Amino acid sequence: MKRPILIHPDPRLKKVCVPVADISDDLRTLADDMLETMYAAPGIGLAAPQVGILQRVIALDCAKEGEGDARSLVMFNPAVIASSDETNVYEEGCLSIPEQYAEVTRPKEVEVEWMDRDGNAQRETFDGLWATCVQHEIDHLNGKLFIDYLKPLKRQMITRKMQKLKRERAREQ
Repeated sequence: MKRPILIHPDPRLKKVCVPVADISDDLRTLADDMLETMYAAPGIGLAAPQVGILQRVIALDCAKEGEGDARSLVMFNPAVIASSDETNVYEEGCLSIPEQYAEVTRPKEVEVEWMDRDGNAQRETFDGLWATCVQHEIDHLNGKLFIDYLKPLKRQMITRKMQKLKRERAREQ
C-alpha cells in the first residue's frame, strides 16, 4: 500500500528513530509499503520517518534503468561501520523536499551493517550512488536532512519553498 510522504518542515523528520527490536509481520508490511511508495514517487531511497514511522528502517534501489536488474534493499537498523577518506559529490534530492536539489559531499565508499527482513545480519560495502543513497537514508533515521549540509541561506530558502508548497497543497484539498 502506498503511503503519504511527509514534506519538510515536519517535526517527525527531525527526530531520531528508535531501533527495531525484532522483525515482525507489521514491519515486513511497512518495508513492502515503503518500496511501493518509493517506486511510485519515483525515488531511489525512502526512510521510515518520511512516512511518519519513527523506526530505523530504510528502503533503497539505486539500479539505473537499462543497467541491470532492479535491486530493492530493505534495511532494519542500518549502521555505517566504516567509510572511506575519499569523497564524492552528488546532486541530492529528497522525496520529502520535492524538486529541490543541491550538491552534497559524502564518503565515496561505506561499509554498512543491517538486519534483513528475515532478521539475518548483513554487511556490505557500497560505493558511488549507492553509498550516497544509503548515507542519505541513514541520516533520515538520525533526524538529519540533506539540506542540513548546506549553508544557512540556501537551507532557509529551500525551507521557505517547502512551507509555500505545503500551504498550496493544503488549499487544494
